[in-house]
Amino acid sequence: MRWVELGRTGLAVSELGLGLASLAGMFAAVPERQAVATIDRAWELGVRFFDTAPVYGYGVSEQRAGTALRGRPRDAYVLCTKVGRLIEPGGTDLQPIWAEPPAGIGPRLDYSYGAVMRSFEESLQRMGIDRIDILHIHDPELDYPTASTEALRALVELRDRGTIRALSLGINHADVAARFLREANATPDCVLIAGRYSLLDQTAAAELLPLAQQLGVAIIGAGVFQGGPLAVPSKSSISVRYPPLPPEVAGRLDQLRRISDRYGVHLPAAALQFPLAHPAIPAVVVGARTPAEITEVAGYLDHRISPAYWRALEQAGLIPLRSA
Repeated sequence: MRWVELGRTGLAVSELGLGLASLAGMFAAVPERQAVATIDRAWELGVRFFDTAPVYGYGVSEQRAGTALRGRPRDAYVLCTKVGRLIEPGGTDLQPIWAEPPAGIGPRLDYSYGAVMRSFEESLQRMGIDRIDILHIHDPELDYPTASTEALRALVELRDRGTIRALSLGINHADVAARFLREANATPDCVLIAGRYSLLDQTAAAELLPLAQQLGVAIIGAGVFQGGPLAVPSKSSISVRYPPLPPEVAGRLDQLRRISDRYGVHLPAAALQFPLAHPAIPAVVVGARTPAEITEVAGYLDHRISPAYWRALEQAGLIPLRSA
């Protein structure tokens, strides 16, 4: 597993990170033993970059992260979590995507200074780990005025104390992330952007990525399989029914599959490697539900893809010029 510098954070991370949302039961239940085994397998493969959040399974993801990572050398891995939602009795910001969440509790959206500090402490308690390296403001577009002032002030204070190493955003809106970089009183050290620089969606290329390069802000790619469609090489291999894609996106996906077949390229491998070719994106985070899945995805890094394939995608207008 290749190690990369994460921009100006001073942190070195494995090029491939493991996102822990799926292991908290996103869309389907995952037994705890299987979740821990998946993290263990990622570790065996050289993954040392782990991303979680309080809202993932309403605390389940953080608890499982702690179970799997406690006892490992703390300086050997980089751990990220998020703030913006408190998990508490009566929380009403419910998300129906979580299978078997704990009974009687739920998330409550709150980006205030006090709530962020409380969320951070509760994350430490759930994981039983004494340090979080990167703290993301999660979905700041849901209350931008508070997220960009009070939440940001809390994270700056935590970073200045040395309690966290880097402050970040965890977001899937490229325009909001760019606005944050332009306007906020303190510039994030990195940004995790989900689904906005992939083979199907490159909206981050318009403003966010150039601005991040200009400011020295590392971008962590996520959602590289666009929620599933890019994780399978052909229609015939789809075993999970994803929501229907808009016609324009479905057409792009068909083009990608045809060109991939023509050049003998495994489409999921191209989907993983594509964002890593951008100079602003040193690392990507992927989800996995089983040890076999993370083993397969890690193997995509080693797939050799000819320059002719990328040129064909450029000529078809499916990706920007890679030299641009």
